[in-house]
Amino acid sequence: MPTFAYTALDGEGRTVKSTLEGENEALVLSKLRELNLQVVELKQARAKSSLSFGKAKMKPKALVVFSRQFATMIDAGIPILRCLEILGNQTKDLALKPAILTVTTDVKGGLSLNEAMAKHPGVFNNLYVNMIRAAELGGILDVILDRLSGFLEYEAEIRSKIKGAMMYPVLVLCFSVLMLFALFTFVLPKFKDIFKGMNVELPALTKMLFGIGDFMQAYWWTIILAGIGGFIGFKMWGKTPKGRYQLDFFKLKMPIIGELSLKLSVARFCRTFGTLINAGVPMMRSLEIVGETLNNGLLIHAIDETRMSIRDGNRLSAPLTESGLFPSMVTQMIDVGEESGRLSEMLVKVGDFYDSEVESTVKGLTSMIEPMLIIFLGCVVGFIAVSVMTPIFSIVNSVDK
Repeated sequence: MPTFAYTALDGEGRTVKSTLEGENEALVLSKLRELNLQVVELKQARAKSSLSFGKAKMKPKALVVFSRQFATMIDAGIPILRCLEILGNQTKDLALKPAILTVTTDVKGGLSLNEAMAKHPGVFNNLYVNMIRAAELGGILDVILDRLSGFLEYEAEIRSKIKGAMMYPVLVLCFSVLMLFALFTFVLPKFKDIFKGMNVELPALTKMLFGIGDFMQAYWWTIILAGIGGFIGFKMWGKTPKGRYQLDFFKLKMPIIGELSLKLSVARFCRTFGTLINAGVPMMRSLEIVGETLNNGLLIHAIDETRMSIRDGNRLSAPLTESGLFPSMVTQMIDVGEESGRLSEMLVKVGDFYDSEVESTVKGLTSMIEPMLIIFLGCVVGFIAVSVMTPIFSIVNSVDK
């Protein structure tokens, strides 16, 4: 269905710029009139504009600020539509601003806030949309928005720490690969010619090194194409249901990275679930929303199995324990929360604990990467040095004799 870009005036004379899908221009004009918008300009958007906000990447900080300001306005008693209009006009982020303006138009047209936001997954993710849905059900939009801003701020901080921890080793590895390519392509062939001219019997290690160099010289383009093809193939495989499930499995089983991924998921599960229960959302509905916010297929399957088990009359902690994915401390605290009637409080405490665990894991990861990288590069350099120096020692020994 084609997309039309329009400029219109609302009932108070304010200019509204956004896009709307429709089969033709006449139907779009009709929809805009139903929204009490006076059209100033209407034209069909180019095909590339259908990638809603794909070009402009939203800054996480912008969504945090939007959520905090939205919560403050709602708490002050300002109507939702007026809040959206104010925030849409003052937001500078190139991805968030058009999304807010479109959400404002959709809410005016009768959609609920979470339904309007769900149309922009590049800006409002599953967690955000589902938490807004819970807020609308519980009538605590300001509280949920404030908590959402805290979630987003914390996750942005963790991502920043992980990226900061990985920046140094990635740069060093990229530089090392370039240097090794130059060494195998330009330097080692010179040594090979020298040894060949002197009729030196090369050790097996040196022959293997020169063999690698010959292969890289002759088939460097194959290596590059294989790398690009492997990366694209891996991404496509990861998007299939089976590939994503297997990838999520390996992600949880990887040393250190798996532990960090599990702790992040457990912290999100506990915080989101605790917030929803505290807001008065029924447990089955809360589990459904929590399952949609997790990014791991194994955990999502475990949550689905838990919902089915609860529907059969079992307690919450039993199926989570049987899944084998959730740490025993989590299931025990949930069990205690169920018995004492303080489930939401226990979930928040577990979330706080795993937040601190994530921070300590990230620090440990940072401290481990540097020495591991040094050891790896040392082994590579040592292999090359031994391979090249062994024939030289043989030449020196033969000259002495």
